[in-house]
Amino acid sequence: MHKPLLSFYGDDFTGSSAVMEVLAFAGIPTVMFLQPPSPDDLARFPDLGAMGIAGVARSRDPHWMDQNLPQAFNALARFGAPIAHYKVCSTFDSSPMCGSIGRAIDIGAPLLGGQWHPLVVGAPEIRRYQTFGQLFAGTDDGVYRLDRHPVMSRHPTTPMDEADLRLHLARQTDRTIGLIDMAQIKSGRTDDALADNLAAGADIIAIDVLDDETLTEAGRLIWNGGNGPVFAIGSQGVEYALVAHWRAIGHLPARYEPPKLQPVDQIFCVSGSCSPINSAQINDAEAQGFEIIALEAARAVDPEEWERSLDQTMQKSLSALSNGQDVIVVTARGPDDPAMGRVHEAVHASGLSAGTVNDRIGAGLGRLVADIRRKTRLPRVAVAGGDTSGHAMTALGATALSALAPLAPGAPLCQVHSENGEIDGLEVTLKGGQMGTRDFFHRAKAGFG
Repeated sequence: MHKPLLSFYGDDFTGSSAVMEVLAFAGIPTVMFLQPPSPDDLARFPDLGAMGIAGVARSRDPHWMDQNLPQAFNALARFGAPIAHYKVCSTFDSSPMCGSIGRAIDIGAPLLGGQWHPLVVGAPEIRRYQTFGQLFAGTDDGVYRLDRHPVMSRHPTTPMDEADLRLHLARQTDRTIGLIDMAQIKSGRTDDALADNLAAGADIIAIDVLDDETLTEAGRLIWNGGNGPVFAIGSQGVEYALVAHWRAIGHLPARYEPPKLQPVDQIFCVSGSCSPINSAQINDAEAQGFEIIALEAARAVDPEEWERSLDQTMQKSLSALSNGQDVIVVTARGPDDPAMGRVHEAVHASGLSAGTVNDRIGAGLGRLVADIRRKTRLPRVAVAGGDTSGHAMTALGATALSALAPLAPGAPLCQVHSENGEIDGLEVTLKGGQMGTRDFFHRAKAGFG
């Protein structure tokens, strides 16, 4: 049996699978549960080195966090790993009232312990870089400081108007936030910088990550984080850093060859993302012969109309699949799709909250995935959008996921574990709107050969 190394809670489903990817493809057996696991759940996976819980805190308010996160954090503590990680999006998008990272830290710190709490968001593998506390994110067009990022600076729910993570996080917690910067790491003064931060009263300490050297040093700081348990916060950069350090000290082999992504004859996909990156991926898939089927999300304000819309979309999807086509069902082709405006107008006119309607849309897409699997037995599906991914897995009746093969950084191919025999064994990739290359959907079907 492997000694537990790490447990994690992901604040959305796609981010959770990204953590599992980093660990599993470094050779650490990892399973991600959809709910806090019971002892019996864990007993089904006796060789775990890491365990995670896929959550939805990124889209929830502080009251929801107060009600739900303690149960999840207590499950992490019971797993007994020396490091517990609250996984946030690599673009750190959050606000005091939606996905508050500060509130999550305030809840988790008393339950998960630690003298100080490392904050690591930079992850060069996915083109996320932190220098002097400022977060930068790469796109197909270049690398942008977060407050100038073409997507995240315009995020409809949590626009990022501050790239300095200390200032952004300070809006969400009263804890003192320090920094170990790139110059201190490069000059070999990391331990002195840590001591200075602790002496100044910092209990959250951000660590710059720009390249392999700073990444490995961040991993050393996390692993040696104190005399007891460590509660770390950050992106999958936390796991990239730990793996780099574990390799450097010989705890892991320098290389681990994960299985290759194999092709399938057909794939069914759903997309609830309006990201420009995801839009380009949909366009590429269409050029590759995928059938793109629009689901009129504005009809979700009326339950009866929504059911009719889902039924119509199901029939169109089954027809296209029976003709040998690959299918992507989309709620929008991108941020400029008029469908987005129709949704906003319908929500406003209905008097419903946007959250209620978005949950209904996500649940509907999830039901499409489940019904298509049951009716066609297709071996593989792809789901784009963090909230959509959570709803899809819930509708499927999944209890856990394990990583099968790399597909794109942050979006591995996974296997669904379920007590439902029709669903157990389904292959799925859960993709955030910002993740993947332009040919993502085609690669999800065709593999890497």
